Amino acid sequence: MKKVKIIIGLLFVSALGNAQQLQSYINEAQVNNPNIQAYEVRYNIAQEKVNEANWLPNTEFGAGYFMSEPETRTGAQVARFSAKQMLPWFGTVSTREKYATAMAETDYVDYVVAKRKLALSVAQSYYKLYGLNTKQDVLDKNIQLLKTFETLALTSVEVGKASAVDVLKLQIRQNELQQQKEILQERFMGEQANFNALLNRNTGLAVEVGETVNIPENDPVIIDSIRLNPELLRYDKMYESVTQAELLNQKEGSPMLGFGLDYVPVQERPDMIFSDNGKDIVMPMVSLSIPIFNKRYDSRTKQNELRKQEIAFQKQERLNVLESALAKAVSIRNEARIAFNTQARNLDQAKDAEQILTKNYETGTIDFNDVLDIQELQLKFQLNQIQSVQLYYIQSALINYLINK
Repeated sequence: MKKVKIIIGLLFVSALGNAQQLQSYINEAQVNNPNIQAYEVRYNIAQEKVNEANWLPNTEFGAGYFMSEPETRTGAQVARFSAKQMLPWFGTVSTREKYATAMAETDYVDYVVAKRKLALSVAQSYYKLYGLNTKQDVLDKNIQLLKTFETLALTSVEVGKASAVDVLKLQIRQNELQQQKEILQERFMGEQANFNALLNRNTGLAVEVGETVNIPENDPVIIDSIRLNPELLRYDKMYESVTQAELLNQKEGSPMLGFGLDYVPVQERPDMIFSDNGKDIVMPMVSLSIPIFNKRYDSRTKQNELRKQEIAFQKQERLNVLESALAKAVSIRNEARIAFNTQARNLDQAKDAEQILTKNYETGTIDFNDVLDIQELQLKFQLNQIQSVQLYYIQSALINYLINK
């Protein structure tokens, strides 16, 4: 059994000779799909927010003019100019950057999950197209087989060994198979449009699918690494972001230091002469902002603790869903194998019956009602086999989505 590596992990690809072609479709979808592009932009925005986190409070500038100039010993004060800068507590900026980085990592995991899901959708749609296309081929072969028997029936009518009713029955059966083929063609066109939409290209473009393939004798060994599925790792990243949010909350709840400078120009006193006459005032300042009456930081701490509990419950719930999906997918794949093997045995026996009928024609004892019955059975077994193959590989793709990193 062959596995093909994709950007975000390993996705099961059948032993079809066009496995490389399917991988090419997956790569094209991951590059062109608008939903993936949106996730990529969202991640780029989150990365830019890391740069945004490196900020300080606005620097405050002030200016005032004294309408009534206050007199001092060295002269009258004319105006006041001030500048002030508040600084967060030590380590606040770096903690803010770590929080932004944690949020960006969460968005990146969302991006990875979206790519994995897209790859899964492309593969499953591809296998549906394979099934619809192969069923049409089988119907074509059965129509040709019925035409062969119709020729035999016409010959038998001429020699009196069959009636015109037998010929009509064979023709009616051909019409029914032609109808089934046309219905499958319509379904193929619909699924082809869906497939092309995943690749973000013209929905009418033709999609090439693989040739006939059987289910392998042995299934690949399943290594249960479901706990490493990015869908679960996302919750770990979310938990880490809440942890960083709490660290940031603690920092923001700390005092803030402020440094500033006041400048006051002073006019000289014309009636006095002394060394500091008209000397301007320069006053450095230090301030401390303490959140004494603000309970929002305590509330945020409680919210973060509750958020961690919520994430833990969500992760466990998602793990249960994925484990259930894995068990169901394995079970359905096993059912597909059983059905395939059963239909293979039935088909062999139906072909033996067909050979017997053909030999009977050589002896002049053919029953065209039996011909129709055997042909109908053969077609049923062939279509069921194709359905089993399609189901097997669709479930295999899902299994590998679940267990591969």
